Amino acid sequence: MIQELVRQLPTASTQQAAGYPTLFLFVALGSLVPVVPTGALVSSAAVVAFHQTSPFALLVVFGVASAAAFLGDVCLYWLGQRGVRSKNGSRWLKAITGRAAPDRLAQAQEKLEEHGTVVLVLSRLVPAGRIPVMLACLLGRMPLRQFARGDVPACLAWAVTYQLIGLLGGSLFAEPWQGVVAAVVLTLLISGTPALWRRLRTRFAH
Repeated sequence: MIQELVRQLPTASTQQAAGYPTLFLFVALGSLVPVVPTGALVSSAAVVAFHQTSPFALLVVFGVASAAAFLGDVCLYWLGQRGVRSKNGSRWLKAITGRAAPDRLAQAQEKLEEHGTVVLVLSRLVPAGRIPVMLACLLGRMPLRQFARGDVPACLAWAVTYQLIGLLGGSLFAEPWQGVVAAVVLTLLISGTPALWRRLRTRFAH
């Protein structure tokens, strides 16, 4: 998937234009179905944009990524709301619930009560934090409009963070593909370390 993104975002301006819809599609899909490494996609796109001559390439990547993340979040929340309101639930609500550990959900509900929609910003920046907070919002019957208002700064902060990771990878290497590899590795380390730490802590606790 990342290779496809890199292939779709070369230096030629006409091919750049074809790559931005690809980035939008993958990020929106990854926000809707939380198995796609959207952070790595944004970082990779930022690396490629960093090596382009156009001064607006990074701005376009930022705009496309944040808009796609917002659209995916809002669609997933809307689908989750339908499940909450339905007597029999829905497969989307079950999917969200299945990806939120009970302890993480309890923490998210507590933080949501204390800080309101500000928690949405942190949830987007903390690895595996988005789904528990979204589920807490759903169970708390937060209106879609209120969720959307809180999700706007969350998606903007998320896009900036992963774009900065891409800029770091792009600045360290002369070749775009080298920067992409570095950015992807760094992104996966950031997203995977907390989960690994929790598993090790649980194993040694027993």
